[in-house]
Amino acid sequence: MANHSLIFDFQTQQNTANWLVINDGVMGGLSKGMIKMNEAGNGLFSGFVTTENNGGFSSVKYAVSKGDVSHFDAVKIRVKGDGKIYQFRIKSDQTKEYSYVSEFKTSGDFETITLPFADFYASFRGNKLGIPNYSGKQMEEVRFLIGNKKDEDFALEIERIWLE
Repeated sequence: MANHSLIFDFQTQQNTANWLVINDGVMGGLSKGMIKMNEAGNGLFSGFVTTENNGGFSSVKYAVSKGDVSHFDAVKIRVKGDGKIYQFRIKSDQTKEYSYVSEFKTSGDFETITLPFADFYASFRGNKLGIPNYSGKQMEEVRFLIGNKKDEDFALEIERIWLE
């Protein structure tokens, strides 16, 4: 794996300081998520999502220093989930309110998942927007989000995120 394609590697960086958790409390919800380092040296994004009080999501985001990503076609993630569906989100411009979204289902085992840029659709507050899919040119933020419209505990172990 070429070093210039790396977005974040918990195994080498051993730190969650630049990751920010955003829960549905921004809109009155009561979900609680957190990120911490686990014993295996990976980031562990975990907590619970509740639909109570108009809630229903938890997320963790990271500001990317990449900028121009036009030499790549996909994001790859090395994760161990809990069998649930998660979203990986990209912001091409942090001043825009919408993100580009691709969903992935976890298996309960460590796996490397490829998310092609062309599959990322524009979304704002859970609604798909009628604009083109992600162009794959600019990247300023990445985010993991869980929001399956039901009450559930979750745990997503994140080892590495890179571009290919």
